[in-house]
Amino acid sequence: MNPDQCGGRPCIRGMRIRVIDILELLATGLNKEQILEELPDLEREDIEAALRYVSSKFDHPVIAA
Repeated sequence: MNPDQCGGRPCIRGMRIRVIDILELLATGLNKEQILEELPDLEREDIEAALRYVSSKFDHPVIAA
């Protein structure tokens, strides 16, 4: 994340491709190959890294009140 790029949102390898951009494409039903065609600067590992990043952000315990 760079506070001076894309409003501080997490991006892939310093490019202006945000993690959320990849997630939105996956959510619309595109597969990895289609995303790579849509965003030719990406590599397969970038998509996997985006998924790992998001997964790590949601991997926390739920504390009951």
